[in-house]
Amino acid sequence: MRILTAITLMIASLTTHASSCPDWTPAKARHSITTLQTQIAAWDDSYHRQGISLIADEIYDQSRQRLEFWRSCFAKPTSEADNPLKTAKGTVPHPVPHTGVNKLSDEAAVRDWLKGRTDLWIQPKIDGVAVTLVYERGELAQVISRGDGVAGQDWTGHAQHIAAIPAHLPWQETLVLQGELYLRLENHVQARAGSVNARSKVAGMLARNELHTEEADLIGLFVWDWPAGPISMTERMTGLNALGFGDSAQYSQPLESFAQAYHWREHWYRNPLPFATDGVIIRQGERPPVQRWQAKAPYWIAAWKYPFAQALAEVRKVNFNIGRSGKITPVLELEPVRLDDRQISRISVGSLQRWQTLDIRPGDQVSVSLAGLTIPRLDSVVSRSVERSDLQIPEAKDFHALSCWQPGPGCESQFRARLAWLSGKKGLALTGVGPGTWDNLISAGKINGLLDWLTLEKEQLANISGLGERSSAKLLDSLQEARTRPFALWLKAIGLPPTGNAHLGEQWSELEKRTAQQWQMEPGIGSGRASQLVAFFQHPQVQALAEQLRAQGISGF
Repeated sequence: MRILTAITLMIASLTTHASSCPDWTPAKARHSITTLQTQIAAWDDSYHRQGISLIADEIYDQSRQRLEFWRSCFAKPTSEADNPLKTAKGTVPHPVPHTGVNKLSDEAAVRDWLKGRTDLWIQPKIDGVAVTLVYERGELAQVISRGDGVAGQDWTGHAQHIAAIPAHLPWQETLVLQGELYLRLENHVQARAGSVNARSKVAGMLARNELHTEEADLIGLFVWDWPAGPISMTERMTGLNALGFGDSAQYSQPLESFAQAYHWREHWYRNPLPFATDGVIIRQGERPPVQRWQAKAPYWIAAWKYPFAQALAEVRKVNFNIGRSGKITPVLELEPVRLDDRQISRISVGSLQRWQTLDIRPGDQVSVSLAGLTIPRLDSVVSRSVERSDLQIPEAKDFHALSCWQPGPGCESQFRARLAWLSGKKGLALTGVGPGTWDNLISAGKINGLLDWLTLEKEQLANISGLGERSSAKLLDSLQEARTRPFALWLKAIGLPPTGNAHLGEQWSELEKRTAQQWQMEPGIGSGRASQLVAFFQHPQVQALAEQLRAQGISGF
């Protein structure tokens, strides 16, 4: 739940943001803090009042951490108006306040919290919507949304349609329970599937005026506390089990050490459950009397959340990488963030069109995740910098498969990509020659064309910074390997469009004379590819390359 998050965010933010404070003017700091605070307030209002989540919970938490970090940097106190639950308050008071929970930031914090405590228990932290259930003489009398912890909305009408909430209990006294309404899932593995937006779906259902039966059947109930129940946790769980709340006992385990806490956290994270979870709850069995409970995080309960599935990252720089074929790929340089023990500092936007749609600039906050648990992926823009930096944005029309054969202004990226392809596995496969090699040669002024390296001599390489005699000799040997490569590999290396199973022969002179109609007679070559092949062989820059190769005695040219 997004409950009293700010209580522990200041401490967490100091850990999360290891970098120094932003170098902002007072005016920019004030504007940035106000802008982010306004956006967070809009998220709070939408979630708590309308039941609509506009942002992933962990991105929300990290955004609050960032807000508190900026406030600490610029000595800006928390505003009284900045209360996450200010629009959540309902009209129905809770018999017992909902306390909320402190969040432990890492393993060290968990160990510290456990130290010296006894009678401990652990439960999965179910990703749902908190409620109070009130029974009078065994009959369901009231279901109250969490609201601000003191008062919430009356959900009794909706509850009557939810089969998971018993209408009758074998208990004749007043009975108050606190629990979580969750989205029923089948064999849900949190580590693999993530939250699947489960909490927001339930919140959305319950925010409607009418709850349909088919929707109500998707909602389950987990009772995580019996505030005025027996003193010992064991007796409370036994009593809840007898009342029909078997999940409470099944998913509440005694805890004696950090190792056990780690075990259960991993177990519930990586094994099938009937609900989504976002961590574990660690609690002491004995609590103060309910008369002392308050709507704030108490000392006897804490949460240890799972690793972030999404991380909030600040954009430091936007680069536009141009590939060998002329495709423009915007790449964001980020303030490093960690996801599943991986540090991420660069991420691709995918395409120029997507970047133009998102309009990402330095200083923006973006959400990133791991696709397939391995590949960094840009999810969305979370918030924008108040200052919109000017960028040198390449024009898509200027770059294509036949552009940038020299490293002139604007062509550096595509030219380097051509060289990397030429020496790579799909090209000439030159031993030990990669992008760094070409960067050194270009910086030293030894290459101004795709094939200039063919005429380099030992003395020229020896004068390059960072290349000793042995290294330069080894590089020269690798470059000279190219002379032994077959004609077909050379064609691919200099950029021949894909030809499938087409017959290419052994001579350039024959290929450069082929018409589009002749190319289409080859297997797998359509009209579009035929036109590309004719354009390639007739392009002046390509013909100049063929002439260079002919002069160097390369077979086939």
